Amino acid sequence: MAEEKREWPDLAGRIDGERHILPVRVYHEDTDFSGFVYHANYLRWIERGRSDYLRLLGIRHGELKDQGNDKASAFFVVRRMELDYLKPARMDEALEVVTSCAETGAAWLTLDQRVIRDNQCLFTARVQVVLISQAGKPLRLSEHIRTAFSNADFSKN
Repeated sequence: MAEEKREWPDLAGRIDGERHILPVRVYHEDTDFSGFVYHANYLRWIERGRSDYLRLLGIRHGELKDQGNDKASAFFVVRRMELDYLKPARMDEALEVVTSCAETGAAWLTLDQRVIRDNQCLFTARVQVVLISQAGKPLRLSEHIRTAFSNADFSKN
């Protein structure tokens, strides 16, 4: 009997207006000796938030292509991060990673990200990512990417 491919749409979170919301549960492995979330785990969570935001907009990392003649692979890489740790999170808490696009440039996106618990902001990040070629050179954002972020009605996704 052939197995049917099962989709898990909730794994990627959801788009609500112009924001992407990804639920995250704090597990024991996410905490340090103090019982609070280890600082580097916030970076892992916001990376997942950025990746799933792009995925729900139809921009898949595995399918990014250069707009040049050779159609070489392209990648988003982090260029700059501004981080603020405001309040600690603890084991078993349910959090939300909220991501929105603040700015777009020729080859980059700036994303605002927050980790929230019960409408209280625990962590903020402003992250600039650049689209680069396999050779490490910046690439212009494709029309597909620009359209995904300029879409006025995100709520229908």
